[in-house]
Amino acid sequence: MKATETPPVVTVTEPAPVSKAPAQDGKKKSGEGKVLNVFSHGVLIIWAILVVMPLLWAVMTSFKTDDSILSTPWALPDKLHFENWSRAWSQAHMSEYFLNTIVVVGGSLIGTLLLGSMAAYVLARFDFPGNRFVYYLFIGGMSFPIILALVPLFFVMNNMGLLNTTHGLILVYIAYSLPFTVFFLTAFFRTLPGSVAEAAMLDGASHTRTFFQVMLPMAKPGLISVGIFNFLGQWNQYMLPTVLNSDPDHRVLSQGLVELANSQGYKGDWSGLFAGLVMAMLPVLAAYIVFQRQVVAGLTAGAVK
Repeated sequence: MKATETPPVVTVTEPAPVSKAPAQDGKKKSGEGKVLNVFSHGVLIIWAILVVMPLLWAVMTSFKTDDSILSTPWALPDKLHFENWSRAWSQAHMSEYFLNTIVVVGGSLIGTLLLGSMAAYVLARFDFPGNRFVYYLFIGGMSFPIILALVPLFFVMNNMGLLNTTHGLILVYIAYSLPFTVFFLTAFFRTLPGSVAEAAMLDGASHTRTFFQVMLPMAKPGLISVGIFNFLGQWNQYMLPTVLNSDPDHRVLSQGLVELANSQGYKGDWSGLFAGLVMAMLPVLAAYIVFQRQVVAGLTAGAVK
């Protein structure tokens, strides 16, 4: 008699249900990202239109006649009236104001970058008693309203014989721009590798040579960035030259534009005024367009290690 074998019991396990939650979450996040991307691009486009349109309109208006400016302000010029620019350049003395501004801003910009970079390098790389105190003095200079210093500054400049002089205005611009320059470059020099400076010192380089030949070239993006900001502030400065520079022969471009607008009276030389306005804007736009990558590199330096 043979024993009957019991057939093996086969247990069938049902597959676990696949969760669709991660896929749904991924789609949800992707949808939210697209909406946010579209919204941010829309805001940037609106902002670009608000910034670019007035500039284009000013350039277009500078080539129109006074009658067409008042009758059809949004229409294109019938032809390019370059005589508006020549009239503003010669008759309105914009050439003299332009030259004075280049001298003042150029001298103050060089002095600001040189003194500011030297002070920032010492504050960032050397520990000495009073380091933080000096640093916070510069920070405090950023929060001090310049309008409160105009009256004592006027008398100080007058007593020193620097009132209504080009070099006096250059010194004031340097003092006005140093706090922000030191604040910006101190943070930038702290991000630079100190091993390079130590290697230069081991090779026999002095502190002066290490700064000018090693560290300063490495800080080029930061220097360009803070230089652009100082250039914008000094080029468009109006309050300081108005109080400290009342001599007509030493007026800068911002004073010249106000003088051009005030001297029109009922004549209404709007085409010449817009031509002078565009002349004042072109150097600033050109400087930013040429150095825009360096500005971004200087602002983002040290953000990613």
